[in-house]
Amino acid sequence: MIAIESKKNKYTYNVYHLVKAFFPGEEISQKVDESLESLTAVRFSDGDDFVLMPGELEENADEKWEVTRRLYRYLSERTGRKLAWGMLTGVRPTKLIMQKIEAGMDREEIIRSFQEEDFVSEEKAVLAYETALREHELLSKLDCEKGFSLYVGIPFCPSVCSYCSFSSSPLDAWKDRVDLYLDALMKEIRALGERMRGRRPDTIYIGGGTPTTLEPHQLRRLLEGISESFDINGLLEFTIEAGRPDSITEEKLQVIREYPVTRISINPQTMQQKTLDLVGRRHTVEDVENAFRLARRMGFDNINMDLIAGLPGENAEDMRDTLARIEALCPDSLTVHALAIKRAARLGQEGRTADLGSEIERMIDEAAASAGRMGLTPYYLYRQKNIAGNFENVGYAEVDKAGIYNILIMEEKQTILGAGAGASTKIYSPEPIRMANGKESNLIRIENVKNITEYISRIDEMIQRKCSMEML
Repeated sequence: MIAIESKKNKYTYNVYHLVKAFFPGEEISQKVDESLESLTAVRFSDGDDFVLMPGELEENADEKWEVTRRLYRYLSERTGRKLAWGMLTGVRPTKLIMQKIEAGMDREEIIRSFQEEDFVSEEKAVLAYETALREHELLSKLDCEKGFSLYVGIPFCPSVCSYCSFSSSPLDAWKDRVDLYLDALMKEIRALGERMRGRRPDTIYIGGGTPTTLEPHQLRRLLEGISESFDINGLLEFTIEAGRPDSITEEKLQVIREYPVTRISINPQTMQQKTLDLVGRRHTVEDVENAFRLARRMGFDNINMDLIAGLPGENAEDMRDTLARIEALCPDSLTVHALAIKRAARLGQEGRTADLGSEIERMIDEAAASAGRMGLTPYYLYRQKNIAGNFENVGYAEVDKAGIYNILIMEEKQTILGAGAGASTKIYSPEPIRMANGKESNLIRIENVKNITEYISRIDEMIQRKCSMEML
């Protein structure tokens, strides 16, 4: 047991996640109390504690970062370890790079500051810098102030994977009510289309869940509803997550081909049958290969594949075998996630944890090398809470096949309208807005309810909350 005591709440997040990164298997308790004498104390069972008093801070120091910096040094010395991302605990390292670029810093200065000030390894600093440059180039093509993107959520899957914490439900439990869900979804899409009349989206992303769990006639109804509500001619990108290969059929792909969809995902997560069976994915490795080749034959020329490093029981050799099979297919983009076990996922609820050691680091390195062999370069990067080994998720793509929506959802520089159960709308303003809590932000977030039954019954409320916003 490790006990964290903090005087102020503003750096509790950083302290907790830094301690968790160094001690992933330990139970950690937290207490925030203004009456404490110390700013922060991390107490270990052996009595060798980290305690930082207010008078120990340097004059004019940024309190939150100084606490984190000193704690990182202590934990690194105590464990004899260094973290690849150093003291950074946030999910968007590329945002920090963007800020430094806009401040006029050059490549060498940025990489050096990441290493010296944040203790980030040179490899990760270079990765973040190169990814940020590519993100910046892609974002420069957009009118972020007046443009917008659309996300549509289909919260059904053939089965729910044990590591998944998304708003998705097994299709068998909802098969007779999918059309009721589509009724509500179509109503929301039409209302959003009316509200944005005269404006064309830059990107559309249909995710979930697994959109291709819909029957062909339901999929056509969805795509037709979107095309009737929005001007989809000249989109920069239109993505559908075909996702699970056991949901893909030739008839469904033919329906998708009837619309200007530019990008699909066929996501194996792993090409190890033992792991697919363990995590609850009801398809075979051969199903993945067959679905991919079918999509290629039907003319899909921008296919993404997702992989997860750190799934239960896998090692670097398994990842090498998976990557060899992926390379044989040669996707246009590859997204590599380090496993993040969240409380909402069955893996988290069962108390199972991933192997957080150097094995995952080798997996990620293998994936980066494989992407390079396929001619894919990093175009977006983000990190998550509870991510295995304190690593990162990286999207690799061919030069002209990067997922623009993926960058937008991470960098938060454009309005994204969300439709469907659990969908999040982010309304962007170039000028900061004062929120009800007194803080300023460039984003207003509006969340749809996650529960499918509630979404259907409260659809008018979901529509009203968004369409009444003057900023749209």
